Amino acid sequence: MFDHFPKYHMQMLLGGFNAKVGRENIFKPTIGQESLHQDSNDNGVRLVNFAISNNLVVKSTMFPHRNIHKYIWTSPDGKTHNQIDHLLIGRSWHSSVLNVRSFRGADCDTDHYLVIAKVRERLAVGKQTAQRFDRQRFNLRKLDEPEVREQYQIEITNRFAALDDEDVNRTWKNIKENIQTLAKESLGLHELKQNKPWFDEECLGFLHQRKRAKMQWIQDPSQSNVDILNNVRREVSRHFRDKKKAYLRAKIEELETSSKIQNIRDLYRGISDFKKGYQPRCNIVKDEKGELVADSHSIVARWRNYFSQLFNVHGVKDVRQAEIHKQNHSYLSQVALRLSLLSTS
Repeated sequence: MFDHFPKYHMQMLLGGFNAKVGRENIFKPTIGQESLHQDSNDNGVRLVNFAISNNLVVKSTMFPHRNIHKYIWTSPDGKTHNQIDHLLIGRSWHSSVLNVRSFRGADCDTDHYLVIAKVRERLAVGKQTAQRFDRQRFNLRKLDEPEVREQYQIEITNRFAALDDEDVNRTWKNIKENIQTLAKESLGLHELKQNKPWFDEECLGFLHQRKRAKMQWIQDPSQSNVDILNNVRREVSRHFRDKKKAYLRAKIEELETSSKIQNIRDLYRGISDFKKGYQPRCNIVKDEKGELVADSHSIVARWRNYFSQLFNVHGVKDVRQAEIHKQNHSYLSQVALRLSLLSTS
């Protein structure tokens, strides 16, 4: 799979390899001299051989840190520490990685510590100023309420009655500002969907409790602290499961209600949310050459060119020539019909 990646892109490989990379001098150009372990195990040798064969370097063993910032995994007894998660990057981009270390305080509810890599890449960015789009969405569902709809109509009518300007541009600007201002005051903004709507303040308190238990275990890895951390983890996991099940039951009851009252729009919207799940927004497109474009101005220009090529299949001259040819053909047909009628009479 790694061989199918384009060679001109930044190649980065990271994950849990269960590999202890040592400090052997023969592997020094590939692994450096800052590993936690002195000797490599079998998986470590395999990892180094893979890196050498694919022109990669192991950056997680090249930065000088304290041993507590090199630990990736701690055994249940709290005494054995290993560095078994690594980050590999292409040798051509090895200077883009500025730092790799583990963070013991991050609570991920796992026996592995969180590994953070600081990467800096120089990208060619156009000098054109990116356009700013108005991403505010109004809560249009409130217009279904008669009182809110009537109040909005009255206020917007009063605002438009006060407008008396002959300049078209200035008039349109005033109309746009009034509509946006009144919509924000009367309707409010549309609330963005949360990834986990069932996660509330109570869940956040349980999360802080688990984090405090883990920090206490990190500072003092005694058996009592291990038991406390395990009990807190089980309690937090049980609470999260109950919260999620209650939220799913409520959503199912809401869908059943929408089905009974024939609210088809909300019914299919809720079913679609269950099927698709969480989908992060991505504002990146590819240009004509296949390169990724992230600038908003370039994205708009790309879509404009795409739709112009998609819809404007025939040029204007071709369309006009076709219309002229069609009109001439119909005119000649009418003339021939009239001549045939005259000859018959």
